[in-house]
Amino acid sequence: MNATVDPAEVARFDALGAQWWDEKGKMAPLHAMNPARLAFLRDALVRRLGRDGRALRPLKGLTLLDIGCGGGLLCEPLARMGAHVTGIDPAPGNIDIARAHADASGLAIDYLPVTAEELAARGARFDVVVALEVVEHVADVGLFVRTAGQLVAEGGVLVLSTLNRTAKSFALAIVGAEYVLRWLPPGTHRWEKFITPEELEATLAAAGFCAHEKVGMAYGPISGDFRLTEDLSVNYFMVAERAA
Repeated sequence: MNATVDPAEVARFDALGAQWWDEKGKMAPLHAMNPARLAFLRDALVRRLGRDGRALRPLKGLTLLDIGCGGGLLCEPLARMGAHVTGIDPAPGNIDIARAHADASGLAIDYLPVTAEELAARGARFDVVVALEVVEHVADVGLFVRTAGQLVAEGGVLVLSTLNRTAKSFALAIVGAEYVLRWLPPGTHRWEKFITPEELEATLAAAGFCAHEKVGMAYGPISGDFRLTEDLSVNYFMVAERAA
């Protein structure tokens, strides 16, 4: 098993199977997050890579890697935006579900049951590397970020999202989401594995990357959806490029 992979985390997500695409099932929070996540990714990549934001397929021609792709919830809409998408996940059951759903949707997405380390060892490089809601589940954050950075082509972009280690994130992401609302199975997250924006930015710097954008994401209890915000105290995104 590779150094960044936590076997218990892999087993937890591998067991989800077809539930990945059940919008009212255990992955309902990710489905609810997706509109905000995709809007942020689209706009950030348009800005950083000089794409035409008015185009129907603004990511056309870009190679994009989704690390920890799960059942493909991000891969499919990003492919529809025109990107040539590769999704990787160490849980083979997730890859099987993702492949089957993409085939049924008529989408050509490369799904591989490998780790980021294995792909980096092959010399693979991508214009965009994305790892959303993954950092808090890996065994070694520093090694994971360095490996993700190795997969970014020259002039490319690395996008990460994770959970901040604050009292508010403990109350909302663990107590609220796992024990009160039952959005997620208890034990899905471990608060001590959350990473602050300052820590993640320092980890990126050690890997040779500079963070250019930091944006938060918050849940609206009345609207029932997620929105982008300047508040980084719970969920947040970070966009980085290789330091000059």
